[in-house]
Amino acid sequence: MDVQREGVTRKKRIRAAIIAGAVLAGIAAISFGLSRLEPAAPSVNRATVWMDAVKRGEMIRQVRGPGTLVVLPEAIRWVAARTRGRVERRVLLPGVHVKPETIILELSNPELEQELGDAAYQLRAQEAELADLRVRLESQVLNQRAGAAGVASLYTQAKLQADADEKLHAERLIGDLILKRSKVRAEELATRNELEQQRLLIAAESVEAQIQAKRATVEQFQALYDLRKSQKQALTVRASIDGVLQELAVEVGQEVTPGANLARVAQPDKLKAQLRIAETQAKDIEVGQKAVIDTRNGLIEGKVMRIDPAVQEGTVTVDVTLVGALPKGARPDLSVDGTIELERLADVLYVGRPAYGQAESTVGLFKLLPDGETAVRAQVKLGRSSVNTIEVVQGLLEGDQVILSDTSAWDAYDRIRLN
Repeated sequence: MDVQREGVTRKKRIRAAIIAGAVLAGIAAISFGLSRLEPAAPSVNRATVWMDAVKRGEMIRQVRGPGTLVVLPEAIRWVAARTRGRVERRVLLPGVHVKPETIILELSNPELEQELGDAAYQLRAQEAELADLRVRLESQVLNQRAGAAGVASLYTQAKLQADADEKLHAERLIGDLILKRSKVRAEELATRNELEQQRLLIAAESVEAQIQAKRATVEQFQALYDLRKSQKQALTVRASIDGVLQELAVEVGQEVTPGANLARVAQPDKLKAQLRIAETQAKDIEVGQKAVIDTRNGLIEGKVMRIDPAVQEGTVTVDVTLVGALPKGARPDLSVDGTIELERLADVLYVGRPAYGQAESTVGLFKLLPDGETAVRAQVKLGRSSVNTIEVVQGLLEGDQVILSDTSAWDAYDRIRLN
Protein backbone atom coordinates (compact mmCIF):
# COMPACT_ATOMS: atom_id res chain seq x y z
CA MET A 1 0.00 0.00 0.00
CA ASP A 2 1.13 3.58 -0.80
CA VAL A 3 2.56 5.68 2.00
CA GLN A 4 1.46 9.33 1.90
CA ARG A 5 4.44 11.70 1.83
CA GLU A 6 3.91 14.77 3.89
CA GLY A 7 5.21 18.29 2.86
CA VAL A 8 5.88 17.58 -0.84
CA THR A 9 3.16 19.86 -2.16
CA ARG A 10 4.23 22.66 0.06
CA LYS A 11 7.84 22.34 -1.10
CA LYS A 12 6.76 22.44 -4.74
CA ARG A 13 4.82 25.64 -4.14
CA ILE A 14 7.77 27.28 -2.46
CA ARG A 15 10.10 26.23 -5.29
CA ALA A 16 7.70 27.65 -7.92
CA ALA A 17 7.42 30.91 -6.03
CA ILE A 18 11.20 31.21 -5.82
CA ILE A 19 11.60 30.51 -9.55
CA ALA A 20 8.91 33.07 -10.42
CA GLY A 21 10.52 35.69 -8.21
CA ALA A 22 13.91 35.04 -9.79
CA VAL A 23 12.44 35.38 -13.26
CA LEU A 24 10.72 38.65 -12.35
CA ALA A 25 13.91 39.97 -10.79
CA GLY A 26 15.85 39.05 -13.91
CA ILE A 27 13.31 40.78 -16.15
CA ALA A 28 13.45 43.89 -14.00
CA ALA A 29 17.23 43.89 -14.06
CA ILE A 30 17.27 43.48 -17.82
CA SER A 31 14.71 46.27 -18.27
CA PHE A 32 16.69 48.59 -16.02
CA GLY A 33 19.86 47.83 -17.92
CA LEU A 34 18.20 48.43 -21.25
CA SER A 35 16.79 51.73 -20.03
CA ARG A 36 20.30 52.86 -19.18
CA LEU A 37 21.55 52.17 -22.70
CA GLU A 38 21.62 54.95 -25.35
CA PRO A 39 19.36 54.44 -28.39
CA ALA A 40 21.11 52.91 -31.35
CA ALA A 41 22.53 55.47 -33.79
CA PRO A 42 20.43 55.62 -36.97
CA SER A 43 22.09 54.91 -40.29
CA VAL A 44 22.11 57.61 -42.96
CA ASN A 45 23.07 57.36 -46.61
CA ARG A 46 26.12 59.57 -47.07
CA ALA A 47 24.97 60.58 -50.54
CA THR A 48 21.79 62.16 -49.14
CA VAL A 49 23.53 64.70 -46.86
CA TRP A 50 25.45 67.84 -47.72
CA MET A 51 28.77 68.21 -45.93
CA ASP A 52 31.42 70.89 -45.82
CA ALA A 53 34.78 71.43 -44.16
CA VAL A 54 35.56 74.33 -41.82
CA LYS A 55 38.11 76.66 -43.45
CA ARG A 56 40.25 79.57 -42.29
CA GLY A 57 40.98 82.56 -44.47
CA GLU A 58 39.23 85.49 -46.12
CA MET A 59 35.44 85.37 -46.06
CA ILE A 60 33.45 87.65 -48.34
CA ARG A 61 30.17 88.79 -46.82
CA GLN A 62 27.40 89.15 -49.38
CA VAL A 63 23.65 89.52 -49.55
CA ARG A 64 21.49 88.40 -52.42
CA GLY A 65 18.04 89.24 -53.63
CA PRO A 66 15.79 89.05 -56.69
CA GLY A 67 14.93 92.10 -58.73
CA THR A 68 14.21 93.56 -62.15
CA LEU A 69 15.96 95.77 -64.67
CA VAL A 70 14.33 99.19 -65.02
CA VAL A 71 15.11 102.19 -67.21
CA LEU A 72 16.94 105.06 -65.54
CA PRO A 73 14.61 107.99 -64.78
CA GLU A 74 16.64 110.35 -66.98
CA ALA A 75 16.26 107.91 -69.89
CA ILE A 76 12.46 107.99 -69.75
CA ARG A 77 10.50 110.71 -71.49
CA TRP A 78 6.78 111.20 -71.07
CA VAL A 79 5.42 112.99 -74.13
CA ALA A 80 2.75 115.40 -72.88
CA ALA A 81 0.03 117.25 -74.77
CA ARG A 82 0.95 120.90 -75.35
CA THR A 83 -2.57 121.92 -76.30
CA ARG A 84 -6.13 120.70 -76.15
CA GLY A 85 -7.05 118.29 -78.89
CA ARG A 86 -8.75 115.12 -80.01
CA VAL A 87 -6.82 111.96 -80.87
CA GLU A 88 -7.33 111.29 -84.57
CA ARG A 89 -4.80 108.50 -85.20
CA ARG A 90 -2.31 106.32 -83.35
CA VAL A 91 0.50 106.11 -85.87
CA LEU A 92 2.68 103.59 -83.98
CA LEU A 93 2.20 100.88 -81.38
CA PRO A 94 4.35 100.19 -78.28
CA GLY A 95 7.58 98.32 -78.88
CA VAL A 96 8.68 100.28 -81.96
CA HIS A 97 12.09 101.98 -82.07
CA VAL A 98 11.67 105.71 -82.66
CA LYS A 99 13.76 108.78 -83.48
CA PRO A 100 13.20 112.31 -82.14
CA GLU A 101 11.18 113.30 -85.22
CA THR A 102 9.16 110.07 -85.43
CA ILE A 103 5.40 110.77 -85.43
CA ILE A 104 3.52 108.64 -82.91
CA LEU A 105 0.13 110.40 -82.63
CA GLU A 106 -1.99 112.86 -84.62
CA LEU A 107 -4.40 115.25 -82.86
CA SER A 108 -6.93 117.75 -84.19
CA ASN A 109 -8.28 121.07 -82.86
CA PRO A 110 -10.48 123.21 -85.21
CA GLU A 111 -10.51 126.09 -82.72
CA LEU A 112 -6.74 126.22 -82.78
CA GLU A 113 -6.80 126.41 -86.58
CA GLN A 114 -9.04 129.49 -86.32
CA GLU A 115 -6.86 131.06 -83.62
CA LEU A 116 -3.78 130.51 -85.78
CA GLY A 117 -5.46 132.29 -88.70
CA ASP A 118 -6.50 135.20 -86.50
CA ALA A 119 -3.01 135.51 -85.06
CA ALA A 120 -1.50 135.55 -88.57
CA TYR A 121 -3.92 138.31 -89.67
CA GLN A 122 -3.26 140.41 -86.57
CA LEU A 123 0.50 140.02 -87.06
CA ARG A 124 0.32 141.18 -90.67
CA ALA A 125 -1.81 144.17 -89.63
CA GLN A 126 0.68 145.19 -86.96
CA GLU A 127 3.58 144.80 -89.37
CA ALA A 128 1.77 147.06 -91.86
CA GLU A 129 1.15 149.65 -89.14
CA LEU A 130 4.82 149.53 -88.18
CA ALA A 131 5.86 150.11 -91.79
CA ASP A 132 3.38 153.04 -92.11
CA LEU A 133 4.60 154.56 -88.85
CA ARG A 134 8.20 154.30 -89.95
CA VAL A 135 7.43 156.10 -93.24
CA ARG A 136 5.49 158.88 -91.52
CA LEU A 137 8.10 159.42 -88.88
CA GLU A 138 10.93 159.42 -91.41
CA SER A 139 8.99 162.00 -93.42
CA GLN A 140 8.61 164.16 -90.32
CA VAL A 141 12.32 163.87 -89.63
CA LEU A 142 13.12 164.87 -93.20
CA ASN A 143 10.87 167.95 -92.87
CA GLN A 144 12.58 168.77 -89.61
CA ARG A 145 15.97 168.44 -91.23
CA ALA A 146 14.88 170.67 -94.07
CA GLY A 147 13.70 173.34 -91.62
CA ALA A 148 16.93 173.06 -89.65
CA ALA A 149 18.95 173.33 -92.85
CA GLY A 150 17.05 176.52 -93.81
CA VAL A 151 17.74 178.13 -90.45
CA ALA A 152 21.39 177.10 -90.66
CA SER A 153 21.62 178.76 -94.10
CA LEU A 154 20.06 181.98 -92.84
CA TYR A 155 22.41 181.97 -89.86
CA THR A 156 25.41 181.57 -92.14
CA GLN A 157 24.27 184.48 -94.35
CA ALA A 158 23.58 186.68 -91.33
CA LYS A 159 26.98 185.92 -89.85
CA LEU A 160 28.70 186.79 -93.14
CA GLN A 161 26.70 189.99 -93.37
CA ALA A 162 27.63 190.95 -89.81
CA ASP A 163 31.30 190.32 -90.51
CA ALA A 164 31.14 192.40 -93.67
CA ASP A 165 29.31 195.26 -91.92
CA GLU A 166 31.90 195.23 -89.16
CA LYS A 167 34.68 195.81 -91.74
CA LEU A 168 32.67 198.57 -93.43
CA HIS A 169 32.01 200.18 -90.05
CA ALA A 170 35.71 200.10 -89.31
CA GLU A 171 36.28 202.05 -92.55
CA ARG A 172 33.42 204.38 -91.54
CA LEU A 173 31.40 203.46 -94.58
CA ILE A 174 28.31 202.52 -92.56
CA GLY A 175 26.84 203.78 -89.32
CA ASP A 176 26.63 202.13 -85.90
CA LEU A 177 22.94 201.30 -86.26
CA ILE A 178 23.44 199.18 -89.36
CA LEU A 179 26.28 197.23 -87.71
CA LYS A 180 24.23 196.65 -84.57
CA ARG A 181 21.27 195.40 -86.60
CA SER A 182 23.54 192.95 -88.47
CA LYS A 183 24.99 191.56 -85.24
CA VAL A 184 21.55 191.19 -83.60
CA ARG A 185 20.28 189.39 -86.69
CA ALA A 186 23.27 187.01 -86.67
CA GLU A 187 22.86 186.29 -82.93
CA GLU A 188 19.14 185.60 -83.35
CA LEU A 189 19.74 183.14 -86.18
CA ALA A 190 22.55 181.47 -84.20
CA THR A 191 20.12 180.82 -81.36
CA ARG A 192 17.47 179.55 -83.80
CA ASN A 193 20.03 177.29 -85.47
CA GLU A 194 21.04 175.79 -82.13
CA LEU A 195 17.40 175.22 -81.20
CA GLU A 196 16.67 173.63 -84.56
CA GLN A 197 19.59 171.24 -84.13
CA GLN A 198 18.31 170.24 -80.69
CA ARG A 199 14.80 169.77 -82.09
CA LEU A 200 16.24 167.61 -84.85
CA LEU A 201 18.08 165.45 -82.32
CA ILE A 202 14.97 165.12 -80.14
CA ALA A 203 12.88 164.28 -83.21
CA ALA A 204 15.30 161.50 -84.17
CA GLU A 205 15.14 160.07 -80.65
CA SER A 206 11.33 160.34 -80.66
CA VAL A 207 11.16 158.50 -83.95
CA GLU A 208 13.29 155.66 -82.57
CA ALA A 209 11.19 155.46 -79.40
CA GLN A 210 7.92 155.32 -81.34
CA ILE A 211 9.28 152.70 -83.69
CA GLN A 212 10.56 150.64 -80.75
CA ALA A 213 7.16 150.81 -79.05
CA LYS A 214 5.40 149.71 -82.21
CA ARG A 215 8.00 147.04 -82.83
CA ALA A 216 7.33 145.68 -79.30
CA THR A 217 3.65 145.40 -80.21
CA VAL A 218 4.58 143.60 -83.41
CA GLU A 219 6.81 141.23 -81.44
CA GLN A 220 3.94 140.56 -79.05
CA PHE A 221 1.70 139.53 -81.93
CA GLN A 222 4.62 137.60 -83.44
CA ALA A 223 4.98 135.65 -80.18
CA LEU A 224 1.25 134.94 -80.17
CA TYR A 225 1.44 133.75 -83.76
CA ASP A 226 4.50 131.58 -82.99
CA LEU A 227 2.67 130.10 -79.99
CA ARG A 228 -0.38 129.24 -82.06
CA LYS A 229 1.87 127.86 -84.79
CA SER A 230 3.83 125.71 -82.35
CA GLN A 231 0.55 124.49 -80.83
CA LYS A 232 -0.64 123.60 -84.31
CA GLN A 233 2.61 121.72 -84.94
CA ALA A 234 2.25 120.02 -81.54
CA LEU A 235 -0.95 118.39 -82.79
CA THR A 236 1.47 116.10 -84.62
CA VAL A 237 3.00 114.33 -81.61
CA ARG A 238 6.62 113.25 -82.03
CA ALA A 239 8.84 110.99 -79.91
CA SER A 240 11.39 113.77 -79.09
CA ILE A 241 14.21 111.30 -78.18
CA ASP A 242 15.83 108.14 -79.53
CA GLY A 243 14.41 105.07 -77.84
CA VAL A 244 11.57 102.60 -77.76
CA LEU A 245 7.91 103.53 -77.56
CA GLN A 246 6.84 101.80 -74.35
CA GLU A 247 3.31 103.01 -73.85
CA LEU A 248 0.49 104.93 -75.52
CA ALA A 249 -1.74 106.37 -72.82
CA VAL A 250 -4.62 107.53 -75.07
CA GLU A 251 -7.12 106.01 -77.49
CA VAL A 252 -8.47 107.26 -80.79
CA GLY A 253 -11.29 109.76 -80.24
CA GLN A 254 -10.15 110.71 -76.75
CA GLU A 255 -10.07 114.38 -75.79
CA VAL A 256 -6.81 115.46 -74.14
CA THR A 257 -5.94 118.58 -72.18
CA PRO A 258 -2.62 120.46 -72.00
CA GLY A 259 -0.14 118.59 -69.82
CA ALA A 260 -1.83 115.19 -70.17
CA ASN A 261 0.59 112.29 -70.72
CA LEU A 262 0.19 110.86 -74.20
CA ALA A 263 3.06 108.38 -74.58
CA ARG A 264 6.18 107.11 -72.85
CA VAL A 265 9.49 106.71 -74.69
CA ALA A 266 12.50 105.10 -73.03
CA GLN A 267 16.08 104.37 -73.96
CA PRO A 268 16.31 100.61 -73.27
CA ASP A 269 20.10 100.55 -73.07
CA LYS A 270 20.19 102.85 -70.04
CA LEU A 271 19.17 100.49 -67.26
CA LYS A 272 19.57 99.99 -63.55
CA ALA A 273 18.74 97.02 -61.34
CA GLN A 274 16.18 97.26 -58.55
CA LEU A 275 16.84 94.50 -56.02
CA ARG A 276 14.55 93.42 -53.20
CA ILE A 277 16.71 92.55 -50.20
CA ALA A 278 15.25 91.02 -47.04
CA GLU A 279 15.01 93.66 -44.32
CA THR A 280 17.06 91.50 -41.93
CA GLN A 281 19.97 91.48 -44.42
CA ALA A 282 19.77 95.07 -45.63
CA LYS A 283 21.12 96.74 -42.49
CA ASP A 284 24.75 96.57 -43.65
CA ILE A 285 24.19 97.77 -47.23
CA GLU A 286 25.78 101.12 -48.08
CA VAL A 287 25.88 103.32 -51.16
CA GLY A 288 28.93 102.59 -53.32
CA GLN A 289 29.27 98.89 -52.47
CA LYS A 290 30.06 96.53 -55.33
CA ALA A 291 27.35 94.36 -56.81
CA VAL A 292 26.97 91.71 -59.50
CA ILE A 293 23.72 91.31 -61.43
CA ASP A 294 22.87 87.92 -62.93
CA THR A 295 20.56 88.21 -65.96
CA ARG A 296 20.68 84.42 -66.48
CA ASN A 297 22.36 85.22 -69.77
CA GLY A 298 25.42 86.90 -68.34
CA LEU A 299 26.77 88.87 -65.37
CA ILE A 300 26.90 92.67 -65.09
CA GLU A 301 29.03 94.55 -62.59
CA GLY A 302 27.43 97.41 -60.72
CA LYS A 303 27.45 99.64 -57.62
CA VAL A 304 24.77 100.47 -55.09
CA MET A 305 23.40 103.92 -55.95
CA ARG A 306 20.33 104.23 -53.69
CA ILE A 307 18.73 102.46 -50.72
CA ASP A 308 15.01 102.92 -50.17
CA PRO A 309 14.45 104.14 -46.59
CA ALA A 310 11.08 102.34 -46.39
CA VAL A 311 10.38 98.62 -45.96
CA GLN A 312 7.73 97.09 -48.18
CA GLU A 313 6.44 93.57 -47.59
CA GLY A 314 9.52 92.65 -45.60
CA THR A 315 12.04 93.81 -48.22
CA VAL A 316 14.14 96.91 -48.89
CA THR A 317 14.51 98.14 -52.47
CA VAL A 318 18.14 98.74 -53.47
CA ASP A 319 19.00 100.47 -56.75
CA VAL A 320 22.18 99.30 -58.48
CA THR A 321 23.74 101.27 -61.32
CA LEU A 322 25.26 99.06 -64.01
CA VAL A 323 28.87 99.82 -64.90
CA GLY A 324 29.56 96.83 -67.14
CA ALA A 325 28.45 96.04 -70.67
CA LEU A 326 24.90 94.74 -70.95
CA PRO A 327 24.66 91.09 -72.01
CA LYS A 328 22.47 90.07 -74.90
CA GLY A 329 18.80 89.99 -73.98
CA ALA A 330 19.01 92.62 -71.23
CA ARG A 331 15.85 94.72 -71.42
CA PRO A 332 13.48 96.62 -69.11
CA ASP A 333 11.41 94.52 -66.65
CA LEU A 334 13.75 91.53 -67.03
CA SER A 335 13.90 89.43 -63.84
CA VAL A 336 17.41 89.24 -62.39
CA ASP A 337 19.28 88.17 -59.26
CA GLY A 338 21.72 90.52 -57.57
CA THR A 339 24.56 89.93 -55.14
CA ILE A 340 25.97 92.83 -53.10
CA GLU A 341 29.40 92.60 -51.47
CA LEU A 342 29.22 93.96 -47.92
CA GLU A 343 32.76 93.44 -46.63
CA ARG A 344 35.78 91.13 -46.64
CA LEU A 345 36.69 89.43 -43.37
CA ALA A 346 40.36 88.46 -43.08
CA ASP A 347 41.60 85.33 -41.27
CA VAL A 348 38.33 83.94 -39.87
CA LEU A 349 36.92 80.44 -39.48
CA TYR A 350 33.98 79.87 -41.78
CA VAL A 351 31.90 77.07 -43.22
CA GLY A 352 29.09 76.65 -45.67
CA ARG A 353 25.83 78.08 -44.45
CA PRO A 354 23.72 75.34 -42.75
CA ALA A 355 20.07 74.81 -43.62
CA TYR A 356 18.79 76.39 -40.40
CA GLY A 357 21.80 78.42 -39.27
CA GLN A 358 21.24 82.12 -38.70
CA ALA A 359 23.82 84.81 -38.01
CA GLU A 360 24.78 85.41 -34.37
CA SER A 361 23.11 82.22 -33.12
CA THR A 362 24.02 78.82 -31.64
CA VAL A 363 22.96 75.66 -33.47
CA GLY A 364 23.55 71.93 -33.17
CA LEU A 365 25.51 70.51 -36.09
CA PHE A 366 26.63 66.91 -36.66
CA LYS A 367 30.44 66.77 -36.80
CA LEU A 368 32.14 63.84 -38.49
CA LEU A 369 34.47 61.82 -36.23
CA PRO A 370 37.93 60.69 -37.35
CA ASP A 371 36.58 57.20 -38.20
CA GLY A 372 34.71 58.82 -41.10
CA GLU A 373 31.53 56.86 -40.36
CA THR A 374 30.11 58.46 -37.22
CA ALA A 375 28.88 62.00 -36.73
CA VAL A 376 28.15 63.47 -33.30
CA ARG A 377 26.14 66.56 -32.45
CA ALA A 378 28.19 69.64 -31.54
CA GLN A 379 26.96 73.01 -30.30
CA VAL A 380 28.35 75.62 -32.67
CA LYS A 381 28.24 79.37 -32.13
CA LEU A 382 27.88 81.23 -35.43
CA GLY A 383 28.87 84.83 -36.23
CA ARG A 384 28.47 87.00 -39.30
CA SER A 385 26.84 85.44 -42.33
CA SER A 386 27.03 85.68 -46.07
CA VAL A 387 25.01 84.23 -48.92
CA ASN A 388 26.67 80.80 -48.91
CA THR A 389 29.02 80.93 -45.92
CA ILE A 390 28.88 81.83 -42.25
CA GLU A 391 31.53 82.64 -39.64
CA VAL A 392 32.30 80.04 -36.96
CA VAL A 393 32.92 81.68 -33.58
CA GLN A 394 33.10 78.63 -31.32
CA GLY A 395 32.54 74.86 -31.38
CA LEU A 396 34.48 73.81 -34.49
CA LEU A 397 38.09 73.74 -35.62
CA GLU A 398 39.69 74.21 -39.00
CA GLY A 399 39.31 71.05 -41.07
CA ASP A 400 36.26 69.69 -39.19
CA GLN A 401 33.65 68.09 -41.45
CA VAL A 402 30.04 69.02 -40.60
CA ILE A 403 26.65 68.16 -42.05
CA LEU A 404 24.93 71.32 -43.36
CA SER A 405 21.74 69.81 -44.75
CA ASP A 406 18.48 69.54 -42.78
CA THR A 407 18.96 67.17 -39.81
CA SER A 408 15.63 67.77 -38.07
CA ALA A 409 14.68 64.11 -38.63
CA TRP A 410 17.44 63.11 -36.19
CA ASP A 411 16.72 65.65 -33.44
CA ALA A 412 16.23 62.74 -30.97
CA TYR A 413 19.77 61.45 -31.57
CA ASP A 414 23.16 62.83 -30.64
CA ARG A 415 25.01 60.65 -33.15
CA ILE A 416 24.33 59.13 -36.54
CA ARG A 417 26.14 56.60 -38.66
CA LEU A 418 26.97 57.35 -42.30
CA ASN A 419 26.84 54.49 -44.79
